[in-house]
Amino acid sequence: MNSWIELQGAVNARDLGGLPTKDGRTTRSGRIYRSDNLQGLTESDVSYLVGELKLRHVVDLRSHAEVALEGPGPLTRVTEVTHHNLSFFAEGGKHTDVEADSIDADKVLPWQERQLDEELRVTGFYFGYLRDRPDSVLGALRALSLDDGAAIVHCAAGKDRTGVVSALALEVAGVTREAIVADYTATGERMDRVLARLRASSTYRDDLDSRPADDHMPRAPYLEQFLGVLDDRFGGPLEWLRSHGWTQDDTAAVRARLL
Repeated sequence: MNSWIELQGAVNARDLGGLPTKDGRTTRSGRIYRSDNLQGLTESDVSYLVGELKLRHVVDLRSHAEVALEGPGPLTRVTEVTHHNLSFFAEGGKHTDVEADSIDADKVLPWQERQLDEELRVTGFYFGYLRDRPDSVLGALRALSLDDGAAIVHCAAGKDRTGVVSALALEVAGVTREAIVADYTATGERMDRVLARLRASSTYRDDLDSRPADDHMPRAPYLEQFLGVLDDRFGGPLEWLRSHGWTQDDTAAVRARLL
């Protein structure tokens, strides 16, 4: 189901094409990609993405601190590519939201029981994105739906922030819930390589090493719970988007890109 894009300077890049929809179709390849940090792209990576894959939009979900510390990346120097910097603002961690020591359960998950297990901790970050920056969530989806070339969304690991935006885009397109969860967990296949890249940077190393490596794995229950709560409390992800200004034209634009 997952179409990996092999790059020298990123290890978690793949195409959101080829995923089954509820009405029996599949998403189109070559339209929307997802990735880990693009800071390390080589000259040949840039040539491949821009020249062969026709990349024209980069949706960067990293915080302002991350961009300042790591740099904007080589694609910012390519005139054909438009950058959309849409920070989700970190819930915790010194510089990033790769990991955090704690979250305010009452604020992030007021409808849940007080026991804060690993599943609630992770999904708490995800609801924090929606609570704190709905403008960035909608902005990212709108940028991905622009139709003048391919688009890629990324954060640091390409797992949490990127996973939420990718899941919402696929939900809008009508992809099956099973396929959405499978796309989310696919990052686990390359988690060792993702962590190795991040640990090479002082920006991410301390936050990553504050927890066991196994804690960083994307697990199906995390996204299932996130989407399930949106179903129960808002009538689904699309209804949450609509409550924050999402329009029928926005939905049509995402579907035109992916279907």
